[in-house]
Amino acid sequence: MQAIVERCAQEAWGAEVVAVLSNKADASGLAWAAQRGIATAAIDHKSFSSREGFDEALAQAIDQHAPDLVVLAGFMRILTAGFVEHYQGRLLNIHPSLLPAFPGLHTHRKAIEAGCVVAGATVHFVTADLDHGPIVAQAVVPVLPNDDEDSLAARVLVGEHRIYPQAVRWFLEGRLQVQGCRVRQLDGEPQSLML
Repeated sequence: MQAIVERCAQEAWGAEVVAVLSNKADASGLAWAAQRGIATAAIDHKSFSSREGFDEALAQAIDQHAPDLVVLAGFMRILTAGFVEHYQGRLLNIHPSLLPAFPGLHTHRKAIEAGCVVAGATVHFVTADLDHGPIVAQAVVPVLPNDDEDSLAARVLVGEHRIYPQAVRWFLEGRLQVQGCRVRQLDGEPQSLML
C-alpha cells in the first residue's frame, strides 16, 4: 500500500489513493495513511456473524469513496463471490507466489520445499476462486540454496513493491486489456520482472 501511495505521488499519475481500509484497527497502514491525510477506516470482521455481513459492510465503506479501483494489499480475508462480483474488473490483488503455483498461505515455505529454482509475486484481477484470476504482472526471483522463508520473502517483497504500483498505474491509465484469462499491456511493456 505504501509503495502504491508513494509512486502515485512521485510519478504524478493524475490519480489519488482516496482511502485505506482494514479489518484490523491496529494495522500499521492505517496510521501511515492517516498521517498523510488519507481517509481510513477499520471494519472488524469479528463483529459480523457471517462473511457476507462483513463483506457487505466493507463494500459500503469502500463505496462511500467511489473508487475506480480497489487494491488489496496485505488483506488476508477470503472475500465472498458477491463482493468480488460487485467490483468485477476493478479489483486487484498481489500474491507472493508465481500463480497459479502455491495459492493460499505459506507460499515461500512451499516453494522451498518443492525445490523451486525461482519464486516470486503475482498481481492479478480477483475472481471468486482464491488466488486466481487474470494475471497482470509477475516478479521473478531466484530461490537460493541457503534460503529460508524470511530471506526469500524479503527478495520477493522487493519485486512486489515494483510490480504492484506499475500494475495499478496501467489500470488507471487504461493500459490493460483483459482477454479471457489473459491480460495484455496495451503499450507492449513487459509484464514480467526478473530480479
